[in-house]
Amino acid sequence: MADTTAAQLAELDFATVSPQEFARLVKGLSTKEIREIMRGELRLQVLRAVFGRMERQFRPDNAGHTVALIRWKVGEAAEDAETVFETAIDKGSCAVTEGRSEELPKVTLTLGDAEFLNLVSGNANPVTMFFARKLKVAGDLSLAARLTHYFDIPKA
Repeated sequence: MADTTAAQLAELDFATVSPQEFARLVKGLSTKEIREIMRGELRLQVLRAVFGRMERQFRPDNAGHTVALIRWKVGEAAEDAETVFETAIDKGSCAVTEGRSEELPKVTLTLGDAEFLNLVSGNANPVTMFFARKLKVAGDLSLAARLTHYFDIPKA
């Protein structure tokens, strides 16, 4: 199944696939299958596509006057494949950049590839992930808890 799904991901046009379709695809994969797919050359393509959608899925009314930099560290630490993206929320706007800036984030979220894809596709509960230590949070815990309200999270 992982080969079929990897092929589906390789052919996936992220510009046209809905967040719900992506969520269904992720939901059909085991953690092991996601990790296998994310070891390959598709990894950065998938991460860029997901983070690229974040600005469109931002809900400015819910974020209100929030000003914050959120740093995402995604990857399997043992494989030294951690990739960093940052989400800057500024009073109703959202901008995503790849890489680590010099700015101090209000919160840093660290999680593995599979956990990240499950989280952003609505297939995992962030509170459960936090208590299971699959999601590490450094910094403003209350901001981290509100993030799911700032974005439209798809449902599979």
